[in-house]
Amino acid sequence: MSLPLIVAAGCTLVFFILAMGIAALFRAGRDEAEDKVKKRLKQFALTEVESESIDLVLKESSMSEMPWFNNFLSSLQFAANLNKLIAQGKAKGSAGVYLLLCALLGMGGIYIGVSMAERIWVAAILGYFFGSIPVQYLRFLKNRRMDRFQKQLPDALDLMSRALKAGHTFGGGMRMVADEFDDPMGSEMRTTLEEINFGMDVDRALSNLQSRVAVDDLKFFVVSVNIQRETGGNLAEIISNIARLVRERFVLFGKVKVLSAEGRLSALLLSALPFVVVAMMYTINPDYMSLLWTTELGRAMAWGAAISMLIGVSIMRRMVKIKV
Repeated sequence: MSLPLIVAAGCTLVFFILAMGIAALFRAGRDEAEDKVKKRLKQFALTEVESESIDLVLKESSMSEMPWFNNFLSSLQFAANLNKLIAQGKAKGSAGVYLLLCALLGMGGIYIGVSMAERIWVAAILGYFFGSIPVQYLRFLKNRRMDRFQKQLPDALDLMSRALKAGHTFGGGMRMVADEFDDPMGSEMRTTLEEINFGMDVDRALSNLQSRVAVDDLKFFVVSVNIQRETGGNLAEIISNIARLVRERFVLFGKVKVLSAEGRLSALLLSALPFVVVAMMYTINPDYMSLLWTTELGRAMAWGAAISMLIGVSIMRRMVKIKV
């Protein structure tokens, strides 16, 4: 365990704590200003606006509570993508906080790799693995929320189509969907409707909805509405046909999932087999298996096997993941 590495890890931890303290101070000074802006926006809105949506409008372009750090992050494409990921997953915190977490966990992974394996490439792999944990967590939140949105989409389109057939306006149909559905469908439609109430064009509001929600089926709805606004047509029938198309895609996806179940199960068994074999052999003959972590050649073979397994698992996941 080298002294420079300990100093670097300590400096990273101190910087993280100081950054969180400074962010808390800046946030305390901004609360009063945000309340004034919320009251002002409510006065000019055509309908009653919820504070959650105003918070989204206020913080959409803010990546950190610290102005200088926010200006720096605004120039980074990675930070912009991370900020979009946070919005799509509706996660708490800003992009600056998650970037600091990535840096801290990455330094921890490097420290573990150097102290245990004493190899630079091992430290780099562990640093990348631990540093990517916050990003993977955000992707998990995003995928889970997008799956819920996609499951709600056919029913929401049916409700909007029936509202249009009953004589309601397009905005009235969106309001019914926002009131009747839970998150994420209700909150996203409510945000889009309030953007329109604040004076934004319908095309741009729908484009913002499409950028916030990474669902392919939603693109059909947005494109259809934009074309109908330009050329005319029976919007209720168009939306009803899109809802039927989405349901048919769900049926096809279910059939593909059933047909690929055997491949996914085989991939799971192949991934777990090495760990089962190692555990059984260690139980039968511990001295024989301990050579993998007590000798230099054994450690090199173990790391080579681990890397080969990661590559194999990645390939198997791509083979059994079929897009519909």
